[in-house]
Amino acid sequence: MILGLSKRWSLTGYFIALVITLPLVAILIQAMLPDESVFDHLFDTVLPTYISNTILLMFWVCLGAILIATPAAWLVAKCHFPGRSIFQWALLLPLAMPAYVVAYVYTDLLDYAGPIQSALRGFFGWGSPQDYYFPEVRSLGGASMMLAFVLFPYIYLLARTAFMEQSSSLQHATRVMGCGPWQSFWRFSLPMARPALAVGVALVAMETAADFATVSYFAVPTLTTAVYDTWLGYGSLSAAAKLSAIMLLVVFTMIGFERFARRKQQLFQKQSGAELCELYSLKGIKSLLATGYCTLLLLVSFLLPFIILLNYAWQYFDESWHIEFLAFSFNSFYIAAIVSVISVTLGILLMFISRVSPRKADLLPSRLSSTGYALPGTVLAIGILVPLTYLDFAVNDLYEYLGQQGPGLIFTGSVFVLIFAFCIRFSAIAIGSVENSYKRISPSLDMAAITMGLKPSLLLWRVHLPLLRKGVFAGMLLVFIECMKELPAALLLRPVGFENLATYVFQFVSDEQLEHGALAAIVIVLVGLVPLIYLNRSLEQQK
Repeated sequence: MILGLSKRWSLTGYFIALVITLPLVAILIQAMLPDESVFDHLFDTVLPTYISNTILLMFWVCLGAILIATPAAWLVAKCHFPGRSIFQWALLLPLAMPAYVVAYVYTDLLDYAGPIQSALRGFFGWGSPQDYYFPEVRSLGGASMMLAFVLFPYIYLLARTAFMEQSSSLQHATRVMGCGPWQSFWRFSLPMARPALAVGVALVAMETAADFATVSYFAVPTLTTAVYDTWLGYGSLSAAAKLSAIMLLVVFTMIGFERFARRKQQLFQKQSGAELCELYSLKGIKSLLATGYCTLLLLVSFLLPFIILLNYAWQYFDESWHIEFLAFSFNSFYIAAIVSVISVTLGILLMFISRVSPRKADLLPSRLSSTGYALPGTVLAIGILVPLTYLDFAVNDLYEYLGQQGPGLIFTGSVFVLIFAFCIRFSAIAIGSVENSYKRISPSLDMAAITMGLKPSLLLWRVHLPLLRKGVFAGMLLVFIECMKELPAALLLRPVGFENLATYVFQFVSDEQLEHGALAAIVIVLVGLVPLIYLNRSLEQQK
């Protein structure tokens, strides 16, 4: 601890936290305002449906994700079978695929006019839907399946890490007791990994609650779509804020569950960090089943949609490659780059203050600043527009008071609002990445620097930053890809005439013409692969 840390550092931390939590405060205040009975009307008619659909969607997505991710994580972490080295990183790839793109691809394949049902009708001679039963894709179940395919890597990554960190001596003990691979998994590995699984399920639940594009495309009314429709359809910002407050209650419940599970996870640690865990060698039919399961999971969740996107992009390349596509790509890249730099800078400042300050109260800013990621995009948009609209009016009123023409909507009518929103939403990712890197820096280095007379700013610049570079780079990559994929906030906050790749692709998805936006979707996916591969390599180096 640096006893001489000035109050300016503390005030800086609290100012950052105040700005990041401003949308949350704005939502709560706006929710208390009258809404001309719009919310009462929603409460009496469709609100129970919105809430029940949201809860059911979260339940089915979490159940599906944990059922498909846990076996794959255990196989990759504990067993040796053909293709294991590839599946270690390849099963992370679905995170790079936007869920609404996967939804469109499978709707096109599985719908009544799609190739699968057409082939079945031709083969069996069926003439109409009354002659056979086929599950409805555009439904709550279909949306749950699509989201589970995209979000299961959250659980896979955490479960795989937990399985790899389990003590090899305990695994040897299970073998002495005569347990085979299945008994070892069921009686030992799975119970020990439950805290990690709980954290993964909480993350999947939060992402599901925040999803807008997939449920909107499948016409499944949830709280996310309710906020969007209430704001733009009814024109009631207060009613939308009340719905947002309900969503926040659901999301923060998930966060509390995650924190509780993470606290329990501290009980399960390696007993021998340098000891490598001996893998189960699968042979014969077991080996084929393991390879087949992981291959099928990768094919369904990533390879098949990506191949179809490549086919669309190739067929419609001449129509897709134009100056507007390049402009939209530039919009996505430069906003993502700016937000990445700002978010990581804020993360460094907040974690530095938390590390070196002797005051326990200075730990609060970094914790408060991590709440931004919990705000779904539609909710965040409301929380952003409320204070920035007042600020725009205040600036223009000041110009009018001085007898000059106001500048107009300089905050809500420019890309500033997008950059501001993305920084608030994704600063938590940068904070987490920097925090993990700080845990690897010995406090003795700080003491040595203090002894040499370094001031806090020099300590940060000369000692901490060189040691934080990997965490900073990882945080920038993760924030960059999240900015590229973020859709709800971009749809609601973008200035008039502004498009980025995410809104451009969703426009074609909504019009049932993804083939024209396939090239843009591929760019989003390819950019997303970089941090995922880097994340996997970092995980492999830490084993």
